[in-house]
Amino acid sequence: MAALRYAGLDDTDSEDELPPGWEERTTKDGWVYYANHTEEKTQWEHPKTGKRKRVAGDLPYGWEQETDENGQVFFVDHINKRTTYLDPRLAFTVDDNPTKPTTRQRYDGSTTAMEILQGRDFTGKVVVVTGANSGIGFETAKSFALHGAHVILACRNMARASEAVSRILGEWHKAKVEAMTLDLALLRSVQHFAEAFKAKNVPLHVLVCNAATFALPWSLTKDGLETTFQVNHLGHFYLVQLLQDVLCRSAPARVIVVSSESHRFTDINDSLGKLDFSRLSPTKNDYWAMLAYNRSKLCNILFSNELHRRLSPRGVTSNAVHPGNMMYSNIHRSWWVYTLLFTLARPFTKSMVSDCLVEGGHF
Repeated sequence: MAALRYAGLDDTDSEDELPPGWEERTTKDGWVYYANHTEEKTQWEHPKTGKRKRVAGDLPYGWEQETDENGQVFFVDHINKRTTYLDPRLAFTVDDNPTKPTTRQRYDGSTTAMEILQGRDFTGKVVVVTGANSGIGFETAKSFALHGAHVILACRNMARASEAVSRILGEWHKAKVEAMTLDLALLRSVQHFAEAFKAKNVPLHVLVCNAATFALPWSLTKDGLETTFQVNHLGHFYLVQLLQDVLCRSAPARVIVVSSESHRFTDINDSLGKLDFSRLSPTKNDYWAMLAYNRSKLCNILFSNELHRRLSPRGVTSNAVHPGNMMYSNIHRSWWVYTLLFTLARPFTKSMVSDCLVEGGHF
């Protein structure tokens, strides 16, 4: 400290605060260096602490790094329409040799997908989200797209899917997002989607099986199966089987299957403990909408567990998730009684953006 006082470098309040005449800058690859405007020189070490630092993570959402005609790095904030030579990540620098954290970051029910993905760069990653034109499917797709991923919205209604694409592009014009037709109630449509996706010759790093139906009156699909069972489970099961080779070639990759806590309130076995196939696709006389939904969600979990067991050795993980008590959705639109119940419960549930199905894991 005596040497610092002699050099006039001890007149700041914080150890990391720069003395007068000094400026903190970053290189293209994220290393921090210090410019002394008084002596017109630069150095890697902090003038007070002697430490070398680098910026942590990627640029915040909406920011882009560019280089001017003199080779100087500057940063563009597309959200607020401004430029600066100050790296926005300088507030989150880490030492050159940081110690490994002893605790993991924790999230709660109010954490948004944008907060979880803060600093993550999904550039080069390809993500498919089913049922992504609205609800948590849309929020999930948007979060991935705004962090650089190439996102495909796999939807039955192309008009609504195209509108969802426009909404994402409205938030960031450079987002790489598109819509493709997928009707889970028609197995031929699932096959056509898989063929069209493979024709793109792109990898598949994340497949989010999100689309679902709830509280439908009894009906059969064109494939002769009960609609809730086929849309919520069998359609996704078939989709994963058709894209399994792409997932394995893209490893590390992951499949996320959206299930529900309601899977606990049903059974698909008969009195002898054996699988009762008639319960999966029941007749009209044996059909109850809520029970059909619960069974489809149980199938989701069983499928996800077995998929993980089979494919994890090949670098493909599978997770079944319960999105929480999320009522800001139109999944209950099929019957006015459920709509009323969901409306009454709405003040006590999570918001849509905090229910996004993204995870903070690395690829």
